[in-house]
Amino acid sequence: MGFVVLLARAMDTMDSEEHQQLSLLRRPSGGNEGVSGLSSVEVERILEHKPVPLRRYVRLVGWESRSLWLLSWASIIVSVCNYMLSFVTLTFSGQLGALELAGASIAMVGTQGLAYGIMLGMASAVQTVCGQAYGAKQYDSMGIICQRAIILHLGAAILLTFLYWYFGQLLALIRQANDIIVVAKIFARGMIPQLYAFAISCPMMRFLQAQNIVNPLAYMSSGVLLLHIFLTWAVVCFLDFGLLGASLTLSFSWWLLVLLQALYILLSPSCKRTWTGFSVKAVYGIWPYFKLTIASAVMLCLEIWYNQGLVLISGLLPNPTISLDSLSICLNYWTWDIEFMLGLSAAVSIRIGNELGAGNPMVARFSMVVVVMISILISICFSAIVIIFQVGLSKLFTSDAEVIAAVSNLTPLLAISVFLNGVQPILSGVAIGSGWQAVVAYVNLTTYYVIGLPIGCVLGFKTDLGAAGLWWGMIIGVLLQTATLIFITARTNWNSEVAKAADRLKKSGNEEALEQSEGAC
Repeated sequence: MGFVVLLARAMDTMDSEEHQQLSLLRRPSGGNEGVSGLSSVEVERILEHKPVPLRRYVRLVGWESRSLWLLSWASIIVSVCNYMLSFVTLTFSGQLGALELAGASIAMVGTQGLAYGIMLGMASAVQTVCGQAYGAKQYDSMGIICQRAIILHLGAAILLTFLYWYFGQLLALIRQANDIIVVAKIFARGMIPQLYAFAISCPMMRFLQAQNIVNPLAYMSSGVLLLHIFLTWAVVCFLDFGLLGASLTLSFSWWLLVLLQALYILLSPSCKRTWTGFSVKAVYGIWPYFKLTIASAVMLCLEIWYNQGLVLISGLLPNPTISLDSLSICLNYWTWDIEFMLGLSAAVSIRIGNELGAGNPMVARFSMVVVVMISILISICFSAIVIIFQVGLSKLFTSDAEVIAAVSNLTPLLAISVFLNGVQPILSGVAIGSGWQAVVAYVNLTTYYVIGLPIGCVLGFKTDLGAAGLWWGMIIGVLLQTATLIFITARTNWNSEVAKAADRLKKSGNEEALEQSEGAC
């Protein structure tokens, strides 16, 4: 908890004169009025008067916790349910046999994992710009930003299609086992339709979340998940369509989710101010947005690909089927946990983006501290669950005794990773809400690929640790990344972040107008 104290102390180091100048420019955010009788502007005024009495701090923690949970409960459901679509597909694939589980796992990691990193990373730019635009009450620009994002996502999907189609050849180049290549190729090609659905869904989801529209997303995701469970069972177990049927069912479920989200945006009165129809402005102003999108994609891709790469590397270990199965099972539970935390991360990203856009730096910083403390408590509980139910968790995927024993050996490392998830995704959410993607990209590159990955490979291939050695490398990388993000966040001048947010929105508007006039000429 020492770093939480460090973050709290950092709250008292702001330049008071600069803060007074910025306070003249603040406007109400309108996002939290009516919660515990306080508004964001009132909380901002309380926090800027030092010192704040302990009794008031307790009330403010309750206010911020409630604000976060009003957003995060639905964001968590969306994040977990969307991940569970793949989780359910992988679970049913595992019932076909250990080879099918290994093939489906490596296909999901190598194709869906790659696309997930790119698409989710690009969509975080929507979260940054739309979140700050909503806080600044620049509603008209939000729909245009969403359209730009969809255009860029579809362009990325076209390029990624080649990876999906030729995935078998790629596995052969990195010397994966032939029997695994055969089943992985079939599964990957069945997920091509899902790639395009994901490209459209990601921007729309972030567009709605930036407006604090999260409950409808939760209902959609939950309903699609329930239908997906039934359809996958029918296709795999009843109709016996095998791995291809499982992957095509996953694609169908994602397209159903896209249809529901699109209908809500087009028909709901909640989006009346932010969605004003399709506009050619989305094309004219695409270049300045593209630059932020690249930084966002690199930031999350470096983070997500590192974990997915461990599964690919594990296929080169002795007895690759057991190594792949055990590591992929543990990583699936690790991903389930991180998807839960990403719900909290999305909530804090929305909160910070809205408050920075509205000119409330103290509230933005306070929100970050509160959500870190909450997430640590949750992670402690999740780590205990992993230790207590280690055998039962592996039996959901397989009945193979060797695989169950291998998973049990990795369980202590899984528990450590789950605990670290209490901080790392939250700080990444802070970075997205603040627009620090470029800085965090360098942090991820250094901690994961320059330090963590080489250590993991040495421990995995040069010692008897095997898959556990690869996981130790991941833990070291995540630990270093978390420590670096804590240092950066603790030293942040949040008044300066408010000015940067205003400048980002103003610059975007000016460049859009310039490109539009050039297009007219």
